Amino acid sequence: MLAGMVLKLISCNVFQREVCLCLARTPHVVDVEFTELGEHANSGGLRQLIQSKIDATEAGGKPYEAILLLFGLCGNATSGLRAQRTPLVLPRAHDCCTILLGSKQRFAEHFKDAPSTPFSSVGYLERGDYFLRTDDGTPKVESGDAYAQLVAQYGEEDAKYIWETMHPPLLDHGTNRAVFIDIPETTPPAMVEQFRQKAAAAGKECVHLQGSLRLIQNLINGQWDTEDFLTVPPAHKITGVYDWQEIVRATPA
Repeated sequence: MLAGMVLKLISCNVFQREVCLCLARTPHVVDVEFTELGEHANSGGLRQLIQSKIDATEAGGKPYEAILLLFGLCGNATSGLRAQRTPLVLPRAHDCCTILLGSKQRFAEHFKDAPSTPFSSVGYLERGDYFLRTDDGTPKVESGDAYAQLVAQYGEEDAKYIWETMHPPLLDHGTNRAVFIDIPETTPPAMVEQFRQKAAAAGKECVHLQGSLRLIQNLINGQWDTEDFLTVPPAHKITGVYDWQEIVRATPA
């Protein structure tokens, strides 16, 4: 861990409890801005919002050693983001599920066979208009979304294969499951019971998984190993890879 760094963190507020706890444990000076959970409904709009915060951070003149992004690919919202003078650092994650679980390996263990299984956390219960994060796996075709970028990169036939591989149709047990990712340090027991009641009312089987602060704490602490994090040099941009391991890479802007 590098001591005494000055960092900027831009994070979705679905992680607000977790971020606040991890900030109290870090030796670094970290300035934080949160985006609203609802911004995820429009990946293009979220991309513009995050980019505007990156640009404003650099224009502000404070000499940050890195700008941390607590997002995954998030429907391609982070693909294309760049900074001119400051490294960007973000987790190698498709979405917040991996971040909440603490590793790509745990995400693959529990979600690889049905990556669109609905899931939730204390942040979704507090910050969202819905208690489950859902994804029906249907590729969208509006400009700038993940499927359109796959088509542009690989062609229609290969893009369809890649998308279907990463978003297989949910099995019956998948559609009936509702997963709650519980990070014990930040989840009040009453929230777990609230989720169980909501899942039961929706006719879903409640599955309880223990989450982890590991990725969030390591991001804030400057422990950016290449297995878990991508560091994007200045004048480079984030590019989606859409696999299960690398997920994102840096390419010249």
